[in-house]
Amino acid sequence: MEPPRHIVAVSGLVTDPLTEKVLLIRSPRRGWEFPGGQVEEGESLTDALVREVQEETGLTVDIRELVGVYSNTHSHIVMFGFLCEWLEGEPTTSPESLEVAWVERDRALERVTNPAIYDRLRDMLDFDGTVVYRAYVRTQETYLIQEEREL
Repeated sequence: MEPPRHIVAVSGLVTDPLTEKVLLIRSPRRGWEFPGGQVEEGESLTDALVREVQEETGLTVDIRELVGVYSNTHSHIVMFGFLCEWLEGEPTTSPESLEVAWVERDRALERVTNPAIYDRLRDMLDFDGTVVYRAYVRTQETYLIQEEREL
């Protein structure tokens, strides 16, 4: 019997500490979202997130709080969502980010059309110190929440 295999991914909502604006990227596949990606072998979650943000946006960030743990039971992905603070660098695009924009916090959700990304962004924007767990199952049309709880 083969052991289970999961993809581990990280994402982060980057905030400019001076303006309180948040950073969003427009990806070629999912539209507007926050930066993130897969953790490579031998890489810690936080190192992976720092790398992914740098690759997708050109920014250096400091990883802050863990906001949520999310499972996509259809594609076997476990995702960790963090809050990040911008340290240095200027936003730049990449093959993974067609646009990079600082957005007012109260306008960020307006840009996101993917339901699972919308839920995760809302968790990040509304974070009150309670880490959440949510499991998603994919249907033909969208993602449905299969399980949800506070950790």
